[in-house]
Amino acid sequence: MAENERVLTDADFAGDDAVVPFAVEALDARGRGVQLGPMLNQILARHDYPEPVSRLLSEMIVLTVLLGTSLKFEGKFIAQTQTDGAVDLLVVDFSTPSSVRAYARFDEEKLAAAESVGATSPEALLGNGILALTVDQGAHTQRYQGIVELAGESMEAVAESYFRQSEQIPTTVKLAVAKHIRRGDQGFVETWRAGGVIAQFLPDSPERMRMPDLPGGDLPEGVEDDEALGLEDEMDDAWFEVRALVDTVDASELTDPEVGIERLLFRLFHERGVRVFPSDRVLDDCSCSRERISGVLSSFSDEEITESIEDGRIKVTCEFCGTEYTFDPGEFETDEGSSHS
Repeated sequence: MAENERVLTDADFAGDDAVVPFAVEALDARGRGVQLGPMLNQILARHDYPEPVSRLLSEMIVLTVLLGTSLKFEGKFIAQTQTDGAVDLLVVDFSTPSSVRAYARFDEEKLAAAESVGATSPEALLGNGILALTVDQGAHTQRYQGIVELAGESMEAVAESYFRQSEQIPTTVKLAVAKHIRRGDQGFVETWRAGGVIAQFLPDSPERMRMPDLPGGDLPEGVEDDEALGLEDEMDDAWFEVRALVDTVDASELTDPEVGIERLLFRLFHERGVRVFPSDRVLDDCSCSRERISGVLSSFSDEEITESIEDGRIKVTCEFCGTEYTFDPGEFETDEGSSHS
């Protein structure tokens, strides 16, 4: 065993549904890794989507969890696609510090046609459209939203493009989804697993962060090109090494519960020295409630309330968790004091 290797025990692992922040100071890189198990399985089992839709939504959940757990304040991180593909809408909502909810909308005919010709990759199912990433710190604050075009690229490539264009931060992302089969008390059981790693180049010096793959980045005053900074080779060597190492990650490693994120990070970066930090747990937790939905219905006009009545009741089903709420139309009175019937 090499001097810089050590034996990892079970106590060293955060396990499933826990995001592990890490840093490789020698390469000016920071990032997060995660393996999702029970939490992901609960969300997908509730919706019972066709397998290609479940795989696509799983990638979106992993990406949202990796990004959302980086928030240092109370609020929400929302990832949403709107496209012309067979899966025309994906929504993943992360509420700090740990709550995740998600759902997908798809066209059955388009999906069947895509499956018939084997066009079930994430980029094929999404088609063309946009991915909106929204940070919401709550009342009395302005939402921040970044939008990136979806045009036949993988979810990994889209995320990297977002950081390159909107944040000017060199970023590499790896995502993986797998369906595992295990023996249960009543036979074999299929369960979903997913994993992901995001690594970013975050040196102390802003000038060092400017990479050749960041077109349009501003150079310091009086500097004409990257070479004049005297740091071009150092930047390239550090960041390109991070990207090269992350590119070696196999999908099976990201979803294998026997590997674990800590062991995977050690495999990747042990020669450079990798530090992991306390993990952040995530859970399947919808924020819907009777009170919240009642508040929304209270803002409806008389006409909207009347149109919502079915068999004398108003029924609202949460698209995220499937919970059904039933209301008496008489609960929502007009300003004149009359009630709906």
